[in-house]
Formats: sequence, C-alpha cells, structure tokens
Amino acid sequence: MQFPLSTKVGSISIELLNSAGAIGKLFYQTLWCFFTGKFRFRVLIEQIARIGVESQPVVILTGAFTGAVLEAQSLFQLQIVKMEAMGGAIVAVGMFRELGPAITGLMLAGRVGSAMAAEIGTMKVTEQIDALRSMNVNPIDYLVKPRVIGMLVSTPILMIESVIVGIVAAYIVGIFAFDVNEAYWVHFMTQFVTLSDIAVSIIKAFIFGLIIALISCSCGLQTENGAVGVGKSTMRAMVYASVILLIVNFIMTMILNTLFPMGFMQ
Repeated sequence: MQFPLSTKVGSISIELLNSAGAIGKLFYQTLWCFFTGKFRFRVLIEQIARIGVESQPVVILTGAFTGAVLEAQSLFQLQIVKMEAMGGAIVAVGMFRELGPAITGLMLAGRVGSAMAAEIGTMKVTEQIDALRSMNVNPIDYLVKPRVIGMLVSTPILMIESVIVGIVAAYIVGIFAFDVNEAYWVHFMTQFVTLSDIAVSIIKAFIFGLIIALISCSCGLQTENGAVGVGKSTMRAMVYASVILLIVNFIMTMILNTLFPMGFMQ
C-alpha cells in the first residue's frame, strides 16, 4: 500500500532538515574562519562593491515607491478622520521597523543571493573549489567569509538609504499631492520616530544580511549536475532566503517590539 502524500511530506522534511544542518555547519565554519582565517582586504572590498554599491539603484528605487505608496494609502484613510498630519509618522515608523529591512532583504535575496549561489555553484561544478583545496586554501575562508562580511557591512547601509528615500518620497506625496501642512507632517514624524525604531531596523538588517549570505553560499556549495544544478541552486537560494527572511522577520518583530517599544508606547 502506497502513501504518496506522506512520502512527499517526508522527503520534503528530510530535505529541509539537511539544508538547515548544512547552513548551521557553514555558519560554524565561517565563524571559525573569522578567528583563524586569513584577512583578504581586496576580496572583501570587491564583495562590498558588488553587494552594496551595485545594489543601490534597485534598493533606492524600491524604497522610494514603497514610501510613496504607503503615504498615499495612509492619507486616503486619514483624510476621513481629518488626521492627515499623521501620515509622516506612520510611514517613518513603518519603514524603519518593517518595510525598510524587509524590502531591502528581499531585493538583496533576489539580486545578490542568487548571484552568490550561481557563482559558487559554477566554481563547484567546474572543480575550482577542489583546486582551492589542493592549493591549501580553505574555500570557506576564501569564498564564504568575505561574502558574509560584505553582506553584514552593506545591508544596514542599504536599508538606511532605502528608509530615508522612502520618507522623502512620502514627504513629497503628502505635501505636494495631498496638500498636507508641512510643519505638522514633520513635527509628528520626528515626535514618533525614536532611537528604538532605528535600533530595530539595524538589528533586522544585520540578521537578514547574515541569513541571505549563509543560505546563498550553502546552496552554491551543494551544487551538483553541471549547469542544471547551478540553475536549481540559484532558484533554491533565492526562494529559501526570501521565505526564511519573512519568517524570521515575524519572529524578530514579536521579540524586538517587546525589547524596543515604539515611541508612543514608552
């Protein structure tokens, strides 16, 4: 007697457990390389340039339109109760605590995470990683560590840029499209945005950058079966990183909102 559904669920569960174990092992190996490995400044600068500098256009553009649409949708509702001046506070707090880190993380998972998996996956199937080992070069130290550091450095900066541009776009929409009083808009925004909101966004950005780098590098290192395997690893890295990022975002929101209450709750 066959049970196709239970078999499918079991195989998926085993695959997820194997992936989680591989990511955990990679995290341990990377952490060990932080203390025992060789610091390669040139490789690190290259990764920061690829991850941070080249990702700025898409992150800034996404942040701008996210802030603009959030402001517009908020003002459509706030006009009903004559509280249009609160639009800036809603957008700023929402961008710092939720949308800024999440949108930046998703953009980086799609653009940078997939590129990491494809690059390392190609090196794996063409035996370049084996060549590194034959030259007594640790692949984790040479390939993974610079990418992890690059993500940890670049993600918070990109997130802050996305949030600032989103708030500026919201300001333009609120003041010029909805004719909101500028003084009240700025007053309520600065009143409700506190250091705790900025701390939450930076903590999330660090965690999201670490998740994207580890998942993408892990998928790349597990690549098999030539070009087909590279494509699968790239797809798997982008999907896994995006889904886990959203799950972790919810968990961190529940925890960080307790540790860092919003300004009007303090």
